[in-house]
Amino acid sequence: MHHLPARRIGATWLGLGLFASTLTAAAPTPAPAPAAIVQRDLAYGPDPAQRLDVYRPRQARKAPIVLMVHGGGWRIGDKAGRGVARNKAAHWNAQGRIVVSINYRLPPQADPLQQAADVARALAYVQREAPRWGGDGDRVALVGHSAGAHLVALLAAAPELARAQDARPWRGTVALDSAAYDVEALMRRPHLRLYDQAFGADPRGWREASPMQRLRSAPAPMLLVCSSQRRQSCPQARAFARRAGEWGGRAQVLPLDLDHAAINAELGADGGYTARVDAFLASL
Repeated sequence: MHHLPARRIGATWLGLGLFASTLTAAAPTPAPAPAAIVQRDLAYGPDPAQRLDVYRPRQARKAPIVLMVHGGGWRIGDKAGRGVARNKAAHWNAQGRIVVSINYRLPPQADPLQQAADVARALAYVQREAPRWGGDGDRVALVGHSAGAHLVALLAAAPELARAQDARPWRGTVALDSAAYDVEALMRRPHLRLYDQAFGADPRGWREASPMQRLRSAPAPMLLVCSSQRRQSCPQARAFARRAGEWGGRAQVLPLDLDHAAINAELGADGGYTARVDAFLASL
């Protein structure tokens, strides 16, 4: 990174979006919301990385569920990392929602397509186990930040990836500040080596991992949050929303004057941003 000029850093490191300020250090274990029950490190698969945490109101009865997917450039990050779950669990538990925060396999064990399969596998587990938690497995929304936003958008665009893991349809998807909706276009312009590490050099692989290229039918409703401070985030979100609309889907773009880290960390705090996401979830 220190070899890149300042302008390049602004256009690629921040503009293509990743993780340094949010996820290189994990916060202390998130505190549970008041009157909440927390179950940690439940296994949704055999790999030690295939674990999730459940934050649920004590009196949950057929509660809707938010499944949160952390970011980290497809190579780092954690379900208990700074900004991932704490505010969100406190806020949504108070509304009667269950919040599930997941880990997934990282390189060299998994590439982005395999990571998307992990998210789908976690979704299937949540749908099966929801009644044990007082939740409704038919009322799940996917939420992801950064690389996690790419993964949930990929599942939204290519639900066959979810069906392959025995996941049922979910109600909607919230993508928090992805700049990787069109992976093929991303890889054909100047980009960080990080993207080469994630997506490789084969254009066929780029298309397989690209929500834009995989979208061939109307996705479940989507809210695409993007940082207006970044060069690529909102243009890619708008282009993807237009493509979803062409297939008859509902995809809203929510531009915010917040940086990449704040879009994750401030969701759940009082304010108009959280209220807009709440309204979208309520519409599902």
